[in-house]
Amino acid sequence: MKTPAGLQPLLDDGMVDSVVRRLKSGKEASVFLVACGGEIRCAKVYKEAEHRGFHRLAQYTEGRKMRNSRDQRAMGKRGRHGRRVQEAEWKNAEVEALYLLAGAGVRVPAPYLVHEGVLLMEMVCDAEGHPAPRLNDVEISAAQALDWHAFMITQIVRMLCAGLIHGDLSDFNVLVSAGGPVIIDLPQAVHAAGNNNAFAMLERDVNNMRAAFGRSAPELLDTQYAREIWKHYEAGELTPDTVLTGICPADTGAADVDAVLDHIEEERQEAEFRERRRLAADAA
Repeated sequence: MKTPAGLQPLLDDGMVDSVVRRLKSGKEASVFLVACGGEIRCAKVYKEAEHRGFHRLAQYTEGRKMRNSRDQRAMGKRGRHGRRVQEAEWKNAEVEALYLLAGAGVRVPAPYLVHEGVLLMEMVCDAEGHPAPRLNDVEISAAQALDWHAFMITQIVRMLCAGLIHGDLSDFNVLVSAGGPVIIDLPQAVHAAGNNNAFAMLERDVNNMRAAFGRSAPELLDTQYAREIWKHYEAGELTPDTVLTGICPADTGAADVDAVLDHIEEERQEAEFRERRRLAADAA
């Protein structure tokens, strides 16, 4: 196959021996299988901002701490340098999240390096040694759904205990390896302590898992793990060993009307964005 431009620096510098094939292309990156010293690994080539689906980037990066105050100011001014800094931070965020979460006991692909904006990481395999399928492509029994849902809840809790929320977790971002579910795609990982959208994103992640596994085990559809997890987190009581029940009475306080209206507007903008992309694709 023709070598993708983003992978040429890794070939030139001897970090990759050859490109095997494209594995997938998503809204923020394309992933390729590459040969490295007798092993097959994954190389993730990130798309530039204008080609990414995450057009509401500020919601995800709120609360992230920059190492350089000049870069922080540049990002706020949205100039050319600020856009370059923002792009670099987006690409570096995933490898930092992978190292942090692997150390916290979260099942994620092992990262190897980032070079010229490309992330080189472990290829997650199924029982036959092939690239693992995504959860949405796998048929599972009710018993397996209950088991894997419980596992994913513990993974979400471990992530939050490490200070992060996935922010885009769904059955498209979970691989089914020979050893069970593996979480992938983390460049948009949310820093829980400094992000005003943290609970909404945690709730979406948890409820996406509830919906995915609830197709095989409908009893999961009545669970309320997100509110229960967040209640323990806000109280400073959440640990990887916290016992959860999935039962948490709804807050009967006054509704946050502004938040609801903001959410409706965000969904409207998201729908418009998808429609523009569809029309552009049809015209191409």
